[in-house]
Amino acid sequence: MNDAMTEAPIRVLVADDHAVVREGIRRVLEREPGFEVVAEAPDGATARALAAEHHPDVAVFDISMPGETGLQAAARLREAEPECRVLILSMYDDAEYVVESVRAGAFGYILKDTAAQELRQAVRAVHRGEAYYSPPVARKLSAAVRGDLERDQQKSAADLLTGREREVLAGIAQGRTNKEIGAALGISHRTVETHRESLMRKLRIRTVAGLTKFALETGLVRE
Repeated sequence: MNDAMTEAPIRVLVADDHAVVREGIRRVLEREPGFEVVAEAPDGATARALAAEHHPDVAVFDISMPGETGLQAAARLREAEPECRVLILSMYDDAEYVVESVRAGAFGYILKDTAAQELRQAVRAVHRGEAYYSPPVARKLSAAVRGDLERDQQKSAADLLTGREREVLAGIAQGRTNKEIGAALGISHRTVETHRESLMRKLRIRTVAGLTKFALETGLVRE
């Protein structure tokens, strides 16, 4: 016998300010055994009140609802009903929204044009305590995390530079020659060259264009 038929159904709360969307989610979930929509809400505050009454396993929240948004409701529900896992449903795949949903305590983030099978899969996953993101969303989240790591790595590398190396790097980024940098800093052009080599070694950057890009991205110089 199918496990979904022998196990207790996943009890789901659906919150969206459009009744037709709520009805659509209910139909998609209850089309297969293993799901029961125990409550529907048009906004975040109502959803939290219903969660306190019904204690659902999973709450599917639209990200943008009037009054209390899905993200705000998710963060508050995490405190009031820690056993309830939140799945954010959104029409936006912006990395900023995805990161904010993670911070709010949501277990997953899927897009509104998600196929029915993927919605059921996402609810099952977050019910198990697993993270679930629609493929386009996962790519955006991965890119955002990589960007944060790269910025952290750049900041760490910048911390290794001496004050003089920073001055030389600023001069390089401003397009000055070794002689011009040396004259501005009161050092010889050979000393500037030594600092340039040290910069390239510490930062693992071998081109002037690369040094300039690093200086701009870390805020050592402005465009």
